[in-house]
Amino acid sequence: MLCLSAQAQKVSNIRAEQRGQDIVVFYSLETTSPCEVSLLLSQDNGVTWSGPLKNVSGDVGKNISAGEKTIIWKVLEEREQLVGDKLKFKVIANAKNSIEPEVVFVEGGTFLMGSNSGDFDERPVRSVTLSAFNIGKYEVTQAQWKVVMGNNPSHFSGCDDCPVETVSWNDVQDFIRKLNEQTGKNYRLPTEAEWEYAAKGGKSSRGYAYSGSNDINSAAWNTENSGSKTHTVGSKQANELGVYDLTGNVWEWCSDLHGTYSNYSETNPLGASSGQNRVLRGGSWSDFARFCRYSNRIMYNPGNGDLIYGFRLVLPSVNLIESKVANDLDSDAKVICEFMSEISKAQKESDLDKILLLQKQLEPFMVEIEKKYPKGSEDEERLGVLIKPCLGGFMEFFK
Repeated sequence: MLCLSAQAQKVSNIRAEQRGQDIVVFYSLETTSPCEVSLLLSQDNGVTWSGPLKNVSGDVGKNISAGEKTIIWKVLEEREQLVGDKLKFKVIANAKNSIEPEVVFVEGGTFLMGSNSGDFDERPVRSVTLSAFNIGKYEVTQAQWKVVMGNNPSHFSGCDDCPVETVSWNDVQDFIRKLNEQTGKNYRLPTEAEWEYAAKGGKSSRGYAYSGSNDINSAAWNTENSGSKTHTVGSKQANELGVYDLTGNVWEWCSDLHGTYSNYSETNPLGASSGQNRVLRGGSWSDFARFCRYSNRIMYNPGNGDLIYGFRLVLPSVNLIESKVANDLDSDAKVICEFMSEISKAQKESDLDKILLLQKQLEPFMVEIEKKYPKGSEDEERLGVLIKPCLGGFMEFFK
């Protein structure tokens, strides 16, 4: 039932066994520096892979050092059932330089932004539609800030994996400029709308009171449990998207100027067109639960920082699907081929993060393709002919 696959040469001696309702994966890790470890699942013998499994514990996540390791997966917390003889697990150890934040893909969608029961500036509630984007899995850490900026402004210094704080909005712009120069990418702060949509769990939202839980102490470092200081990012419960600390730990700067909400539905809103103060979201280690609500907004002078203010970043999506309208078979085939081309490029560059991101983006599109072109139909056969020239790199990736 259980087949295993190692990723790169850092992981070996993988085996798995079922213990009650859990699956336990054992592996050996060889590395000279701490890695981030993820566990992936295939239900078709390695043809396609899930994104990193979420309900896992043990030697998984950030800062995993060399040695004999164990991961425990709570199967029924993530799958209604898991059966078949084609199950396969993959352990990924990513020792990528910590200068770049890990990002989580957020599928575009429409949601209700704001709260009619909150403060006056949280009203009116209105419909907001967003394109896909990638948001930082964690708040930017002191270690990441030090690598890019060469200093550490944090009040709670000496904790590399704690969020950087005491940074102004303007300071963050300097960080982003230097990070983009060093990486060649286009990181930025999230808009308020992107931040709230991600905090609510995007299309996977379960309607929690806080980001990832109805229990503030499970989801967030706040005044009740923080001991009056920041804590290691990712040490509380993730939300539905697998993003951490969107409530609590530190308030997070957004790109928007503070202003009143529109009375009308909006698409990709950028905030007020004029004003002086910038928006922060999410609450902090010093705040009570009321201030950690994901619709709560505060504003502050962009030139000033505070020991409760930090940030996370957004990376514009490389999602090809949302940038193209696939209304017919030819355009659907074109989108699939473009995805295959992007995967092939990422493979040549050994960019595992991009490969996993592209695969995750492709999965829902292929589900729609299967509905659109039923198996055995003439259209399905024609689609197969159209994409056949593109299959080389694609099939190589999914072997």
